[in-house]
Amino acid sequence: MSVPTIQVNEPILRTACTLGPLWDPYRSTLHFVDILKKQACTFPERASRDELIQTQVLHFNTITRQLTVDQFTEPVTCLVLRRGGAGLACATAQGIALLNGSSVSYLKKPLPASEAPFTRFNDGACDKRGRFLVGTVQSPDGRVPGKLYSFDPSTGSHTILDTGFTDGNGLGWSADDKTLYFTNSLVNHIYAYDYNVSTGTVSNRRTFIDACALGYPSNTYCDGLCIDTEGCIWSARWGNSRITRHKKNGTVDFEIVFPKVYTVTSCCFGGPNLDQLYVTTAHCGANNGPAHKQAQFPYSGDLFVVDLRGRFKGLPRYEFAY
Repeated sequence: MSVPTIQVNEPILRTACTLGPLWDPYRSTLHFVDILKKQACTFPERASRDELIQTQVLHFNTITRQLTVDQFTEPVTCLVLRRGGAGLACATAQGIALLNGSSVSYLKKPLPASEAPFTRFNDGACDKRGRFLVGTVQSPDGRVPGKLYSFDPSTGSHTILDTGFTDGNGLGWSADDKTLYFTNSLVNHIYAYDYNVSTGTVSNRRTFIDACALGYPSNTYCDGLCIDTEGCIWSARWGNSRITRHKKNGTVDFEIVFPKVYTVTSCCFGGPNLDQLYVTTAHCGANNGPAHKQAQFPYSGDLFVVDLRGRFKGLPRYEFAY
């Protein structure tokens, strides 16, 4: 596959194992999650008490270059902005919560008691109305499938929009909000749905991107994503050292390659003009991955920024209506 490519060699910040970047225009700050244990547990709630102290939320001020850190015993999995700059909300392994310093205040724990020990929430984002959509991961034995949940803060209620996923991951909307994109990581698919923003419902699921059919290795996976003003998807590739830009027909027309990184986890547009792409990566040993590759890919787990001025701009992320 030959497409225009840029190569990024040096991180902006050396960290340990980073996930889920979120640009905060109110504070010119990038928020992201850092899993302290390099060999992160797939189900943190099963870990020992010592291992549970494993999640940090980091705040990197891009103007002052100051980094501040909040530590949590709850396994935080993704972050969203609250409306009007009121702070941060998140998904944890077991529910939807507000963050205040190093404390977690739950709004909802939607997982049924019969499923909670075997699944967890993963990545998510908010729609135009401020609903919080979050995917879950399937149980190791496959008996509890991954699902796509929607939480409406105006009513405090949740809905299961769809089910049957391996690893519910990066999601986002087209510029007109009529299409929802949602990643099913372990099968290397990104789905498209017709999305009704008035009701928060989905229909007409179809495979929009089949990464294996595009020639990407089957043992590498679609992870987090973001969307630019042209309606193209930027998909981070776990285990593939790159981010791929997919046009509206799903084909790839641009790549960013990180030769010293093995696992690219997610990306978001930031900066005053939304033309800086912030990229998170994971330690090679995350989720029981090949830790022996860390010497070969020494910046796995670090934070990167890619200057895309004059080339691409991103759509802003919607905020949580709470």
